[in-house]
Amino acid sequence: MAPVKRVPSLALLATEAPRAGLDLAALATTWPMLATARRGDGHPVMVLPGWLTGDPSTLPLRIVLRALGHDVSGWGLGMNRGPTGRVVQHLRARLDGLYRRSGRRVSVVGWSLGGLYAQELARAAPGSVRGIVTVGSPVTRWAPWVRTASGIVDRGTRLPPGVDATPRPWAERGPLRVPATSVYTRADGIVHWSSCRYRTRGRGRRENVQVRGSHLGLGHNPAVLWLLADRLGTAEGAWAPFRPPAGLRPFFPASDDRYRRSARLPG
Repeated sequence: MAPVKRVPSLALLATEAPRAGLDLAALATTWPMLATARRGDGHPVMVLPGWLTGDPSTLPLRIVLRALGHDVSGWGLGMNRGPTGRVVQHLRARLDGLYRRSGRRVSVVGWSLGGLYAQELARAAPGSVRGIVTVGSPVTRWAPWVRTASGIVDRGTRLPPGVDATPRPWAERGPLRVPATSVYTRADGIVHWSSCRYRTRGRGRRENVQVRGSHLGLGHNPAVLWLLADRLGTAEGAWAPFRPPAGLRPFFPASDDRYRRSARLPG
């Protein structure tokens, strides 16, 4: 059996920026369609950015979701430089604060590295998390750049007392007990798509949804925004696998479940 490729091609990486621009242009032309997406139900939603980005990168995503009635907030920590002690403490405190103030479980959306934070929060506090959606995130924890980032952060970060035992987002422990959707694109030039798929066989309430587009454009990709509105607007306890409406199926290429079995992905 041929080995699974885990590094995006240089051609995909080199064209990430212009392709992200096309995704943004597509958002402007598809807004009338997005305005008909599922509305929010008022529960809190926390959006976490990718590595070396911050809340400005998720602004289009949050604007669209707020327009659809979702109670959305950013992470408020400036640039995402990795899971420093400040980040670990702030995210857990922010999750707890949103849960306590609203009295409702929090949905967490994470883009790229932010998706790994979302998984860690869900594992650490499943009682406070309604569900997670990871967008272009290496959920299988084997992408080379994740291991490189892990080494850099572990060597350069001193965690405060009581936090040093916190597992890194790329070395999660314990089961993922909340609904989880992983969104990926086979044209991702940053994180290879094969790292962005959950193992779903025998694991309920996990799914992988493929879209068309670039990694850098996932935060304003119309298909991603439609999916987010659908997942976040689904009533708690009523989770079912995502099914795009007939008119939008071209935006959601069919996922190859055979890959999941043959690659022997870790949980």
